[in-house]
Amino acid sequence: MQIERIIHSQGFGSRKECRALIRAGLVSIDGQVVDKPHMEFPVDDLVFEVEGEAWRYRPKAYLMMHKPGGCECSHQPQFHPSIYGLLPWPVVQRGVQSVGRLDQDTTRLILFSDDGQFIHTWSSGKKRIPKVYQAVLAEAPTEALVDHLLAGVQLHDEPEPVHAVACRITGERRIELTVTEGKYHMVKRMIAGVGGHVVQLHRQQIGGLSIPPDLLEGEWCWLEDEQAAALANWVVP
Repeated sequence: MQIERIIHSQGFGSRKECRALIRAGLVSIDGQVVDKPHMEFPVDDLVFEVEGEAWRYRPKAYLMMHKPGGCECSHQPQFHPSIYGLLPWPVVQRGVQSVGRLDQDTTRLILFSDDGQFIHTWSSGKKRIPKVYQAVLAEAPTEALVDHLLAGVQLHDEPEPVHAVACRITGERRIELTVTEGKYHMVKRMIAGVGGHVVQLHRQQIGGLSIPPDLLEGEWCWLEDEQAAALANWVVP
């Protein structure tokens, strides 16, 4: 593939802007400057540098982030900074979208991609993909609250009760619950519906993928093959 097309596909601007980067000597491969836009390179395992920063060629982008609080999952946020401001501009330029959304004050695991089928699969409520949340409550949870969440909660404007497929008390004011639907503010509404109040909410796991302990708040990383395999390796409790 031509180097111009390669860096264009990876989000480094328009074809014209990519040609300018190349002709300015700002693109290199294996330590050698590539200054001719139409030079051809195999893309398998290709690593290139733009302005001294290394990038691996990826036909599609799959990544995860440890979402901090106070960010909106929108390119046009209304009240808080955009989550996309935490991603490098080439990643944003190539058109990644969040896989579903988290409230501005809900934190931890969120996925991004520019693969429409991937986004549809992992955000669709019809797939019944388990998502594990840790909730900090204003009050101490009771076994009755847990039983109610497992039995089902009737939410406003929902025809049928929604329920957690797993739920347990994990601390003095903490519960962990697993849901397989993706309704608006679902976990907070469920807990409110049984008389609780969520102070903090963290999404810890999607499918079989848990947020890595070394991925700090506000950081992101590419979803590599072993993590993609873990994501798809899930069983509803």
